[in-house]
Amino acid sequence: MSDRITVEELSELMKKAAGITVSPQELTDRADAGFEELGIDSLGLLGIVGELENRHGMPMPADAERCKTPRKFLDLVNSTLLAGA
Repeated sequence: MSDRITVEELSELMKKAAGITVSPQELTDRADAGFEELGIDSLGLLGIVGELENRHGMPMPADAERCKTPRKFLDLVNSTLLAGA
């Protein structure tokens, strides 16, 4: 289990938790696009956070579900995972 979440993993989580298909390449290209522009609403983001908590066995920061962009989300979640590792 990696202590970092990749764009590939985020892409997979978006599909699994929110039913939205966004390729890892598109996530990389649009890292600063809002989740809403990508089709992810707050409930979808909450599902992604819940899935990460289950996978990693640790709570994600409360701010994770309020992140507006993939880049901010990955930065926050990855810094939390690295601190907890």
